Amino acid sequence: MKIIVAIKQVPERDAHIRIDSSGKWIEESDVQYAMNESDAYALEEALQLREKHSGEVIVVSAGPERVGTTIREALAKGADRAIHIDCNDLNQRDALGVARLIADAIRPDNADLILTGLQSDDLGYGQTGVILAELLGVPHATLILHVEKTDAGLKVKRELEAGFFQEIELPLPAALTIQSGGNKLRYATLMGIKKAKTKEMRVVTAAALDGAPVAVLDGIAHPKKQRSTQIIPGDAKQAAATLVEKLKFEARIL
Repeated sequence: MKIIVAIKQVPERDAHIRIDSSGKWIEESDVQYAMNESDAYALEEALQLREKHSGEVIVVSAGPERVGTTIREALAKGADRAIHIDCNDLNQRDALGVARLIADAIRPDNADLILTGLQSDDLGYGQTGVILAELLGVPHATLILHVEKTDAGLKVKRELEAGFFQEIELPLPAALTIQSGGNKLRYATLMGIKKAKTKEMRVVTAAALDGAPVAVLDGIAHPKKQRSTQIIPGDAKQAAATLVEKLKFEARIL
């Protein structure tokens, strides 16, 4: 199987985020970066499939030069080669724009399976993987926890709401978005880190691929913290009924 995994470099979860002077993006100079969590699970799924069925795992990532560190991490964990889409304006591209970049970069490889994380930890669109499937003209499934290769294609386990799961079958080629937690993530070994330095990393520029950046943000801001107090009138029975209604339809926690 030839498997392509799209990975994204995102700010670390405990990073202290400051908004830059433009008010349209974060100050990147003092932020530490890491591989997006659900993309790491997509990579692990791909590596396990290759170990069972042989083949090749290719990682693809878009972003500036610093993305190379996350790509090397994926190579050190066991990916065979990589494609770096050199793009300094990724934050100005919507999900369609990013999917177009990835589709153009990976189309010549004619992969059997394309894996992405369910969503990114920074913007959280949750759309890039399914748009990528549409651009490539392949069937897709989302919220995947487990992938099993069959004679006819794939059998996958999807996570639904309220503790329910669904198993479906798809033909190949296909695209899947992977949910976090389906497997135990591996660490890069010392030998893997050494080998990563010699593995192929092809660099393509965003300008050579599809489309120009699209401004998707008028501006960003930190969430506002606020508290409010409401006095619910009436006797205990009436107040309890009103409270339940507010918790259901205003707070949405019931």
